[in-house]
Amino acid sequence: METSTPALTDPRLADVPYSVVRHGRVTSLKEAASLRGVKPSAVIKTLVVRRDEDDYLMILVPGNRSISWPKLRKHLGVRRLSMPSPEEAHDATGYVRGTITPFGSTHDWPVIADQRISGVEISIGGGAPGVSITIEGDLAITLLKADVADITVRLRADE
Repeated sequence: METSTPALTDPRLADVPYSVVRHGRVTSLKEAASLRGVKPSAVIKTLVVRRDEDDYLMILVPGNRSISWPKLRKHLGVRRLSMPSPEEAHDATGYVRGTITPFGSTHDWPVIADQRISGVEISIGGGAPGVSITIEGDLAITLLKADVADITVRLRADE
């Protein structure tokens, strides 16, 4: 079944090389990576972070890592950040949690990409369950005008 999403019709993706992978719902990072044909570190999570009221950021995090709040706050020069509720994240992006991606978002929030996305092929959400976009990390960074920084920490080996 061909699923069209706002992400797949994002004009930034016109005339650039990428591929779309469609699969069923997944229950783990390992399963998502296997179905997408990439390493777990190449599965990119897009997390919405609230900087202030009606001021959000999209943070791109490799699948085997999590946000380092101290690193992110230091990079942004702020003392406080928070995660919005699922409803707020939907209002800010047009996507439900688990499908959020900067591509096709209803708002053009600033994007911060972990530095480990650079120089590798990545698989980022395609805006619907089981839909992903495989694209070179550096190209995604350029298209999204992402700020690149060391903002994550490795998850435990068993995750």
